[in-house]
Amino acid sequence: MMGIVFSIIAGMAMSIQGVMNTRLGEHIGTMEANTIVQCTAAVLSLAALAVSHGGSFAALGETPKLYWFGGVLGLVITVTVMLGIRDLSPTVSISVILISQLLVAALIDAFGLMGSERVAFGWSKYAGLVLMAGGVLLFKLKN
Repeated sequence: MMGIVFSIIAGMAMSIQGVMNTRLGEHIGTMEANTIVQCTAAVLSLAALAVSHGGSFAALGETPKLYWFGGVLGLVITVTVMLGIRDLSPTVSISVILISQLLVAALIDAFGLMGSERVAFGWSKYAGLVLMAGGVLLFKLKN
């Protein structure tokens, strides 16, 4: 149950953050806004690390190097969300992002990529993605 609660909070925060970052970028520039966002996240992460224990940087050497590049994706995510919201709208952009996330997550599950357990994805799940894409097109139609 907590996984659902955390996922709802993440989805809400991502949508709000995307709009906040976009509006900040409109005032000071996209890369300037991204710098503030990433630096704020780094400072808060260090603060959380100072009061949290349970992991070990020593294990980093034993971790596959591919997993070290999640921060690069953080940069890609922040900038592309800002640009998508700027060029589309929050609703359409976040809808496209969600469909893209679901498709990639389905592929990760279906093929057991990056150490994930394989989860079968039948035609009904892919049909759901197609229906979601149709919903985005309906949102995009002008009244």
